Amino acid sequence: MVMAVMLPREKWTDKRLDQFEKHVDERFHEVDKRFDEVDERFDEVDKRFDEVDKRFSKLEARFDRFEAEVNLRFKEIDHRFDRIESEIKELRVLMIGGFVTLLAAIIGMSAL
Repeated sequence: MVMAVMLPREKWTDKRLDQFEKHVDERFHEVDKRFDEVDERFDEVDKRFDEVDKRFSKLEARFDRFEAEVNLRFKEIDHRFDRIESEIKELRVLMIGGFVTLLAAIIGMSAL
């Protein structure tokens, strides 16, 4: 059989309650100090993020300029391709005309 030994409860006197309150206040004061330190660290992190945001803004501006330049160059290339396509069409018309003329000449020479 297991027997448990029970200690009598101590009584909480006003003096002991005051000591406990003081101890709790001290502990919470330490917790408050720690939270203040955490708040300071978050302030530092916020400052760092502000700097990162500035750097990203600069980077974004650079990408915008780069994109504009790339778009301009592609427009130039598109214009060149349009011009080449037009020249190929002209060449095709000339070649067809030349073949028709050559064919007419051959037929005309055969008739003689």
